[in-house]
Amino acid sequence: MLVYGDLQSGNCLKVKLLLSFLNIQHDWQHINILNKETQTSEFLSLNPNGKIPTVVFDDGQVLCESNAILSYFAEGTPYLPTDRYQKAKVYEWLFFEQYSHEPYIAVARFIQKYQGMPEHRLEEYQSLQSGGHKALKIMEKQLSQSAFLVGNSISIADIALYAYTHVAHEGGFDLTGYPNIERWIDAIASMEGYVGMS
Repeated sequence: MLVYGDLQSGNCLKVKLLLSFLNIQHDWQHINILNKETQTSEFLSLNPNGKIPTVVFDDGQVLCESNAILSYFAEGTPYLPTDRYQKAKVYEWLFFEQYSHEPYIAVARFIQKYQGMPEHRLEEYQSLQSGGHKALKIMEKQLSQSAFLVGNSISIADIALYAYTHVAHEGGFDLTGYPNIERWIDAIASMEGYVGMS
């Protein structure tokens, strides 16, 4: 199995983390987005959307979109509950991550870390802060009530939201005001099989 990704990307880190936690063997193919390596005709034949992560299975089948990939590998493991409601709560957080978290925190991080805060994006950067803090407050509230986002054991909801939350400071978000998020980050980072951004 071949996984195309970049471990500086939170969306790719999600997949790498779950595969590592589950000890699933795979070959990791580093792709540099900034060098437009996702826009080659070869890559676009695998993923017409030109994005990573992208998984190519041994039989040639291809799976894209980080949270779809997480759901595929988590099925039948402790990382995705079997209870219908609990499973739906996991998916609720996965959708939250893509629509209410990533568009603010990941984009602000990209502007600050990778683009060096260009003047033409400063207003956009500032506008992302309130949305990012709103998402963090929602997470903080839930994590004040349970050890993880869905109950007291880790699920792919946590992996999905960990990816960009643990580097939120790289987008200007100070996490010191979110003690439960900080506790949660430490708990995930201390798990056996943990891999970080590299």
